[in-house]
Amino acid sequence: MKKPNSKTLKTLLAIWILTILGCNKLTENREQKTMTNPYELKTYADPEKKIIEDVEQFGFHIAFIPEDEYLPGFAYTIGLKKTYNHPEIILFGLNKQLLGGILSEIGEEIKNGKKYNTNTEYENIISNFPVRFLEIKKEHYQDYLGYAGWFYDNKFDFSAYQLVWTDKENNYPWDDEFNENWKFKQPILDRNTDFKFYEERNLGVFTTQETLDGKPILWVYHNEDGDWQFHSEENPNLDNAKLVSLESLVKIDPTLNEIYYLNFGQSAQRETAESKWKIIE
Repeated sequence: MKKPNSKTLKTLLAIWILTILGCNKLTENREQKTMTNPYELKTYADPEKKIIEDVEQFGFHIAFIPEDEYLPGFAYTIGLKKTYNHPEIILFGLNKQLLGGILSEIGEEIKNGKKYNTNTEYENIISNFPVRFLEIKKEHYQDYLGYAGWFYDNKFDFSAYQLVWTDKENNYPWDDEFNENWKFKQPILDRNTDFKFYEERNLGVFTTQETLDGKPILWVYHNEDGDWQFHSEENPNLDNAKLVSLESLVKIDPTLNEIYYLNFGQSAQRETAESKWKIIE
């Protein structure tokens, strides 16, 4: 599959790009590892067995998903709901020692009877920076809590919180003043079920008139430079190139949310709009 050259697309669009409004141009699917304590990070031959053993021995298990070039690493608990009737907890965007250490300490507090709430700001979890717990929308569970779903009999009907941290100025990711360099560190999982991409909704992405006229999107490219391309043909007619907002394409085809995680240089292809996506390195 030959990837359309985004530089060619940019050249074709340069004449009228300034007339586009509402577009902001940007110039289980990753290996899952498991940890028993914050300083142990391994890939186990039988991770399911390890999860069960940890929950039986320690009350909960911590699963870790390393960062890649595009998306942040994260970790989450498995077993808190079963053992202590407390929602599972997921944490994003910190190094693996902090992810494991923070979740381990929270797990110990829960083991000793503490209950965390979504309507409270806590200041003693990550140094003296305020943090909050958010109740995760069910639509995000399968994207981030895969092994927890397996543990709970392949069902995603357990409760789960996201622990959200602030920047050095105590701004949360939803605050306008939040550090822009950290905006990709934490997806906010109590919202945006209709738009799972990490980028802004008004990000400018490339497509063609054929797609806008109703042809299904069958080829998606996430270029090395961060550009996204969405096409209905393997070899699209670049004379008909268009720049549109990412959100507008997701509204046309919500199944694009299924490949929000495509790394730089990866592409996705499917035979029909009803087919499953195939990821191509």
